[in-house]
Amino acid sequence: MHPSSLTETTFQKHDGSARILICDALSPAALEVFEKRGFNPEVETGMDEARLLERVDEVDALVIRSATKITRAVIERAKKLRVIGRAGVGVDNVDCDAATENGVVVMNTPTGNTTTTGELAIALLCSLARHIPRADRGTRSGNWSKKALTGTELTGKTLGIVGFGRIGRVVAERALGLKLKVLATDPFLQKEEAEALIPGIEFVTLDEMLPRTDFVTLHMPLTDSTRNLFSRERLATMKHGVRIINAARGGLIDEAALAEALDSGQVAGAALDVLAQEPPSDDHPLLGRDDVILTPHLGASSHEAQHNVAIDVATQICDFIELGVANNAVNVPAVSAHSLRAIAPYVRLAEKMGSFLAQRSTEPLRKLEITISGELAKEDTRHLPLAVLVGLLRTSTRGVNMVNAPILAKEHGLRVLEATDEDAGNFQSLIKVRGSSRAGEESRLVVGTVFGRRPRFVRVDDLHLDFEPAGPVLITEHEDQPGVLGQLGTLLGEHAVNIRRLELGAPRKGDNVAIGILCLDEDPDDDVLAAVRAMPAVRGVQLVRL
Repeated sequence: MHPSSLTETTFQKHDGSARILICDALSPAALEVFEKRGFNPEVETGMDEARLLERVDEVDALVIRSATKITRAVIERAKKLRVIGRAGVGVDNVDCDAATENGVVVMNTPTGNTTTTGELAIALLCSLARHIPRADRGTRSGNWSKKALTGTELTGKTLGIVGFGRIGRVVAERALGLKLKVLATDPFLQKEEAEALIPGIEFVTLDEMLPRTDFVTLHMPLTDSTRNLFSRERLATMKHGVRIINAARGGLIDEAALAEALDSGQVAGAALDVLAQEPPSDDHPLLGRDDVILTPHLGASSHEAQHNVAIDVATQICDFIELGVANNAVNVPAVSAHSLRAIAPYVRLAEKMGSFLAQRSTEPLRKLEITISGELAKEDTRHLPLAVLVGLLRTSTRGVNMVNAPILAKEHGLRVLEATDEDAGNFQSLIKVRGSSRAGEESRLVVGTVFGRRPRFVRVDDLHLDFEPAGPVLITEHEDQPGVLGQLGTLLGEHAVNIRRLELGAPRKGDNVAIGILCLDEDPDDDVLAAVRAMPAVRGVQLVRL
């Protein structure tokens, strides 16, 4: 399932009343598209969060580039907001989690600036190899000396491309034309698939690539798993004298470590169009260095790219409002706006259920059985199994999202079985998830629903209950005898840990062990947990963070 897929639902023809707010400067081509489709968007650029909060109350759609930050506060204030359109690729300036929770589609325009960004990487590559910016500065200052400007030819050198999506492939095609040997790596592609895309490249792992490459260029998003991917340790594994190009996202490289590697000669030069902080502070370690080329995030800055992404984002917003077509949705699989709004709170519930099961289980889970019941089963619920996987896998794996969750689940040997049931018992809708270990030695169950668009757990294993899965949850197994809960409450109170809600399960027949589920306001530290475990009547303690 890919975020750029299309799903269409017939919506009533719009009457032009949908409010669209353009927050960043766009090519006039965008306004032309909106006007032809019968929309009259409002334009206000340069807004900070306070001003944006004033403007979004009745807005149906926001259109942005990279400057405007769409925070959780903005999304939650905008009660009518249905879609956020990003004219460009990266959506790190949008709180996608908050958007998903509130039923807001986040779209990008992944193809409009592909060529422009790829060509910039090639330009930086050539400039870095031949010291062109430094030569220009020296010549303008009256220095005609060439001694310190001896460069290196590209022909016959090896270029490593980290991230082999659309832009990485553009770079590969141009690099092959320059007679470079091209290595590529990408965690989401197989070797045969990648090498078939661009004949002439060699597909390898990142660890295999780095000792072999004379130049390395980065083309990947910034996620938890890619942040500081090029750390001090990884820079040390690269070929001595390597040159690095980054026209993707700031934060992929540990910039302090890069400065050290430049000082030692491990890295011969770097060309960066992006930095972790933009613009950089005056004391940034890479400013003022002759072996570093810095440009102000020019990746999409061509007339063609700005024209293309403006048309793309305007067209996608119009299609979404008129037809419910979610093209290039990045936060969820593309389904109709009606379905997304209906199931949005269940998406958050499903993610919490996955997280709960992962933390509750003492053995690795190898099978998930997901049953969707009641009215919810009539909707397009493709999001929900993905959300369960995201919640479960994020407890142990960085960078999990709804796009890569199925791949990661397969790598973890996790089978997912899905079912629907028209009967939800006494509830309008339910999600039931059972997780089991490889041989079924351990099996855990959680059942949830939504009240007032807020997630609720209504069953955990054999215990029927009702609590909102939020914050720290302390689960105890204790002897079913008078005074135990009082002692536990006193102990937590002495450590300033407040119990927000308490649920109790009676012992099983023939057993004297009861279950306690305590929703807490504060996260207890290790000393508190140790004190709870030391209580004579307590058999087991587990802290789950939701």
